[in-house]
Amino acid sequence: MKTETKKIIKVAASTLVLGLLFGWLLFGGSENNKTDEHQHTEEEIAGETIWTCSMHPQIRQNEPGDCPICGMDLIPLGDDNDSELDPMVISMSPTAMQLANVSTAVVGKTKPIKLLKLNGKVEADERSVYSQSSHIPGRIERLMVNFTGENVNQGQVIASIYSPDLVNAQEELFEARKIVETQPQLFDAAKEKLKNWKLSDKQIVQILESGIVKEELPIHADVSGYVTEKMVNLGDYVNKGKALYQIANLYNIWVLFDVYESDMAWVKKDDEVSFTIPSLPGETFKGRISYIDPVINPMTRVAKARVEINNKGLKLKPEMFVSGTVEAKLPIKSDAIVVPKTAVMWTGQRSVVYVKNTTAKGVNFMMREVTLGPGLGNGFVVNKGLDEGDEIAINGTFSIDAAAQLAGKPSMMNPEGGPAMTGHNHGGMDMGKKDQMEGKMNPKESMDHSEMPDETDHSRMEKRLQVSKTFKGQLEKVFENYLNLKDALVKDEAAAAKKGVDKLLATLKKVDMKLLTDHEAHNHWMTISKEIKSSTEAIGKTSDIEKQRGHFKHLSAHLSKGVRLFGVDKEVYEQFCPMADNNQGAYWLSLEKIINNPYMGSKMLTCGSTESTIKK
Repeated sequence: MKTETKKIIKVAASTLVLGLLFGWLLFGGSENNKTDEHQHTEEEIAGETIWTCSMHPQIRQNEPGDCPICGMDLIPLGDDNDSELDPMVISMSPTAMQLANVSTAVVGKTKPIKLLKLNGKVEADERSVYSQSSHIPGRIERLMVNFTGENVNQGQVIASIYSPDLVNAQEELFEARKIVETQPQLFDAAKEKLKNWKLSDKQIVQILESGIVKEELPIHADVSGYVTEKMVNLGDYVNKGKALYQIANLYNIWVLFDVYESDMAWVKKDDEVSFTIPSLPGETFKGRISYIDPVINPMTRVAKARVEINNKGLKLKPEMFVSGTVEAKLPIKSDAIVVPKTAVMWTGQRSVVYVKNTTAKGVNFMMREVTLGPGLGNGFVVNKGLDEGDEIAINGTFSIDAAAQLAGKPSMMNPEGGPAMTGHNHGGMDMGKKDQMEGKMNPKESMDHSEMPDETDHSRMEKRLQVSKTFKGQLEKVFENYLNLKDALVKDEAAAAKKGVDKLLATLKKVDMKLLTDHEAHNHWMTISKEIKSSTEAIGKTSDIEKQRGHFKHLSAHLSKGVRLFGVDKEVYEQFCPMADNNQGAYWLSLEKIINNPYMGSKMLTCGSTESTIKK
């Protein structure tokens, strides 16, 4: 028994040893492989691009797409490989720059030239306008020139007049001739009296030779030109000196351009102006500024710049509207640094650009504050903050700034850096409101227009706001009555504007908010409609058209937001007048690109420009 037991123990021990050896051979050597495999997976995960939203940094996705909260395009979340770099910079990978459409340019110096747009009208040369008057009192017996626009030549008979005073003067002349030998002075005085009435020596001789008193005196044109105004009719009684016609020589005319206060530093005498006329398409005219008004019109706040044009062929006619451009040069002795407007981010008081730096670790951008000079249309003169040769971002600056905010780096809205203030955080403040409180907004943005979402916002909102066609139709009725109210202000008709208030309020009341099933859409319209109602009611409470226009500004701002968010079945133009609201500027909506200014009316009907288009 003992021998058998020992055999069993030996077999079991051998089996155990063989099992351990076999297990080590089978599994022991694969442990490192398993670890390597695990590490490889982590590296793959670590190298994978994570996508986030610039407005909602809590969003993290492995693939690009739209933010599930606001619909914005997701951007790649940069890794923290710039931790060893300057803490003020934000690094971006080539992929991120490409996706964010970031492009750069090297800053250079150039002579500041601003392509300035001017509006104006054709006017007759004031020096060639003549009032043809009657030199004696009497009754108009005949008119040889019967309509405005007729051409007359100097010396041409244009009218005849019956004058009892002329009859008496001729009789005195005949009596004085009888005693000319004894009283020659009396005869000379009688002739001089007729000469004072613009009778020529030839006419006086004809009267003396005929010996017959003429009851009618012909009136001859004193100058050649075109009749621009006819002031009398057949049978009218006129006094001495009464103007019968206004005659102008239109072969030399003036083009008077409006120069706003803000542009007066740019416009100089002898600047060349190139201009076009809508009624003469395809033709371009040129001239030089010969005179600029030394004073500003207190009503329109503009000065006139005069261009004198030879009008051979009479193509240009008085009262034609013209649109001109002048390449205005700023009076700077040396060249200045000029950057595109797209490169500058500004909040009114602070203006910043992003300067590109390239290192061994890649590309990074640093925010730099600049001091801006005059605007050049598509660019700015930079007075301070940039040097020639600096490379700056000229496109995609907002994407760079958003990345800086997400990384807690200094940015335009948060110059000290720190946690991103997205405006959607529970403890954060909306950036627009923050700027408004600090008074840092662009003058245009600081108006009610600052509340209006842009076209990109509108397209994003459309993805979220489900708006029924019935609701849009009701909103369109409100918009139609808004246009009627606007037209009344264009015509300076305060009473008509006041009447239009009731119709607008009636259509606004019929807008059914229950049609907005989307909770966010419902809240948006509730706020907008409340403001529209308040502004419209304020217009109806006053007959002062200037006060009406002040309330119309707020009405336009809020209705524009509604039209952008919810849409109407029309293409709408958003137009802006810089002179409205005491030079603060104001917007309005229109269905036509032609400017008909509701804030200026007849005083300056065409002042303004189309700033944007709200698509159908």
